[in-house]
Amino acid sequence: MAEETEMGFLDHLEELRWHIMRAVFSIGIFAIIAFVNGSFIFKHIILAPGRVDFITYKMLCQLSNAIGSDILCIESLPFTIQNRAMTGQFSMHIMASAIIGLVFAFPYAFWEIWRFVRPGLHRHEQKATRGATFFVTVLFMMGVSFGYFIVSPLAINFLTNYQIDASILNEIDLTSYVSTLAMIVLACGVLFQLPIVVFFLAKAGLVTPSFMRTYRKHALVMILVISAIITPPDPVTQMFVALPITILYEFSIRLCARVHKKMLKEKELILGS
Repeated sequence: MAEETEMGFLDHLEELRWHIMRAVFSIGIFAIIAFVNGSFIFKHIILAPGRVDFITYKMLCQLSNAIGSDILCIESLPFTIQNRAMTGQFSMHIMASAIIGLVFAFPYAFWEIWRFVRPGLHRHEQKATRGATFFVTVLFMMGVSFGYFIVSPLAINFLTNYQIDASILNEIDLTSYVSTLAMIVLACGVLFQLPIVVFFLAKAGLVTPSFMRTYRKHALVMILVISAIITPPDPVTQMFVALPITILYEFSIRLCARVHKKMLKEKELILGS
């Protein structure tokens, strides 16, 4: 029976190959859908943060009016997007479609990879990680939404209104615009996975709540550095990114403490028996 149930190394590789193929196939399906609807996606999703009628700018202006000021109203975004390469628009169409495909297929793609990893865990580990796909997906979508609706508009507003001299026009290349937007959105989606990473590190015994509390200040510096990397040199935008990550770090400490406490109880029960 053991020989029938146990899989060899090559069998595991074959199974992993099929999981990866299904994950990539799902991304490809959404990418094709995005490619077919390219005009709509570029106009209403990708290029939207570069227009003053974007929902974030409207909400900022409404907030500003509520406090009796117009300081937060974005009146203009003085830049134009140009394409300077023969294959530029086609390449960006493909790149944008692939990114959209990755974002929308992420829940299924992660589920496929998790299906391969989960059987290798012990029974109690499988029980502890129940709902992993749901929480990873929720955090990823929260990060993507935060990057798209909060960080990207603030970054675009700062960069397009920044001028060394009034005679210099901001004529931004399409590749630069799409790459910057994609980097911000995907980076935020990844950074929001911090609680999940801490959870697994805590389960592996590599991180303890006391360790995270001791190096809280160091973590804060790292958060500020990462925020500076994925955002323009604008303190306001950097703080908008750093604040939720700091909150997630504090939440991760509590999560780590809960995991650590549970592991100590389990160890005491084992020693007691």
